[in-house]
Amino acid sequence: MITADLHVHTCYSGDSNTRLEKLIDRCLEVGINCVSICDHNTITGALKLKDAAPFKVIVAEEIMTPDGELMGLFLTKEVPKGLSPQETIEQVRRQGGLVGIPHPFGRSPLQKTRKLLSPEILSRIDFVEVFNARTPFSNSTTKSWKLAIAHRLAASAGSDAHTLGEIGHAGVEMPDFTGSSDFLDSLYKGRVWGKRSSLSVHLASTWAKIHHIPC
Repeated sequence: MITADLHVHTCYSGDSNTRLEKLIDRCLEVGINCVSICDHNTITGALKLKDAAPFKVIVAEEIMTPDGELMGLFLTKEVPKGLSPQETIEQVRRQGGLVGIPHPFGRSPLQKTRKLLSPEILSRIDFVEVFNARTPFSNSTTKSWKLAIAHRLAASAGSDAHTLGEIGHAGVEMPDFTGSSDFLDSLYKGRVWGKRSSLSVHLASTWAKIHHIPC
C-alpha cells in the first residue's frame, strides 16, 4: 500500500511559494510516498519533481475552463487553460491521461463548477475529489461522495496544499500502481483519509499571489 496526497501545488502555481526541494522533505517527514502535483495550468513543476523525488510523482494539472476547473493526471504535455470542458477532456485523453473534478462543490456559492456536474461531463470523467482539505464545509464532502457513488466514479482526495504545512492533510491509502492503466483500479480499492486545514491557509495563498517567489 502507498500513502498518496493526490492534490498538491508548488511554486509553479502563482498562489504558492512551495519549493520543490522543501516539498520532498515535507513528504518524507509526514510519510507521503506518492504525490500528484496539480499546479494551475502548468506541468513544469510536476515534471521537475518527478525527476528529483525519491517517491512516486504523478504529473498532473489543475486546468481552468470557462465552467470551472478540471484535473488531468498522467500528463506529458501541458493542457492550455480556457478550453471548453469537452476540449480539455479530449486533450487529456489524447495523452492517455485521466480526468477528474477537484472540489466539485467548491468553496463558495460563487464558484463555477455546477456546469461540470452535467450528465454529459460526468459520463466522460474518471474520478471525483471527495475530500479536499481546503474545503471548509463538511456537507461538500458528503455531496461529493454521493456524486461519486451515483455515477460509479473513483473517489480521490488531497490536501490541495499551497503551503508546506498542508501537505499530508488528506489523501488516499491505496495499492501501488504503475501508471494510468492501473491507477483507477487502485483508487477504487483505496481508503480516503484527511483533516480540514485551517482557514488561515487561504490567507497564505493570497500572500503568495502578492509576494510570489520565482522557482
